[in-house]
Amino acid sequence: MPMIRLTVQAGVLTDERRATVQRDLARVLLRWEGAPDTAFFRAQAWSYLTELPEGAQVTAEDDAPRFLVEVTVPNGALSERRRTGLVEDATKTVLAAAGLSPTEAPRVWVLVHEQPDDTWGAGGSLIRHANLVALAKGQADA
Repeated sequence: MPMIRLTVQAGVLTDERRATVQRDLARVLLRWEGAPDTAFFRAQAWSYLTELPEGAQVTAEDDAPRFLVEVTVPNGALSERRRTGLVEDATKTVLAAAGLSPTEAPRVWVLVHEQPDDTWGAGGSLIRHANLVALAKGQADA
């Protein structure tokens, strides 16, 4: 199942935006993965927020905050078109949460990690992409 993690320096996001950005990113991920909008799939889209202490992230140029979005999905879950849309929407979501303009987009990096079949487990079993597709199709048809 998909996971998304936003890493940011502590204090960059307001309390209100901290409370919403994780669910917003999870929704972006599910939409681009093509999962049905069901309680089951929403519950499987795990979203993490990792806040680094002040000074833990810098560049060789400056100390302006940067944002790292890491996405983990089953291999084959995202076509190039879907990866492109995911990166664009995740970037927009993070910029909005941080109160930044689109010109600040280079400060947001999105890394998509595709997990091969038989290397991801949940509930005591290995997860295979084909099983997830069948489950999604069944829920979408219901």
